[in-house]
Amino acid sequence: MNTRLRSLTLLASLVLCMPALAAPPNEAVAKPVKTVVQSVRLSKDDLALKQLADEEMGRFLLGDDWAKGTDTQRKEFTRLFHSLFAKIAFPKVRENFKNLQSITYDAPTVEGDKGNVSSLVIINHPMKKQEMKLKYAVVKDANAWKVLDVFVLGDSMLTGIRDDQVRPIFQQGGWDHLLDMMRKKDAELSKK
Repeated sequence: MNTRLRSLTLLASLVLCMPALAAPPNEAVAKPVKTVVQSVRLSKDDLALKQLADEEMGRFLLGDDWAKGTDTQRKEFTRLFHSLFAKIAFPKVRENFKNLQSITYDAPTVEGDKGNVSSLVIINHPMKKQEMKLKYAVVKDANAWKVLDVFVLGDSMLTGIRDDQVRPIFQQGGWDHLLDMMRKKDAELSKK
């Protein structure tokens, strides 16, 4: 997944939280995503990160290896993933919010503990107007809906992160190597 598409995917995953022109009938399904975006816009990144489906994301990103990690490793992975996501994605999203014109939503679809919300995002970049059709995946986690993934042009944000970053690093040296690389990247980004 190229850098521009990854940036658009990250923007898309967060932009759902903008006030809608027509609120979806099942507000509880869309609420965590709206909280993420509003929190990012207001630089309340910790609140935004609390809306993510940590366990489900970890299971998706690491597959069977998620269960093989210790509780300590899984907690550190989640903490580092949050930190990296906030340092890489959120500043890009805030920059793109400067050009956000509107967002509209279709009614959510829900099957059991999984749901989807489709939306149309309109961004007025200085050079051109851009329309993006996005689909957001949410899951019910401990009786609350959480944001799991976003799809832009059919591409999953989590699949891109898993295939381009997490799995290749994990395959080189397992949990210890992955966490070490994440710590180093987090420290590098903290210096900026």
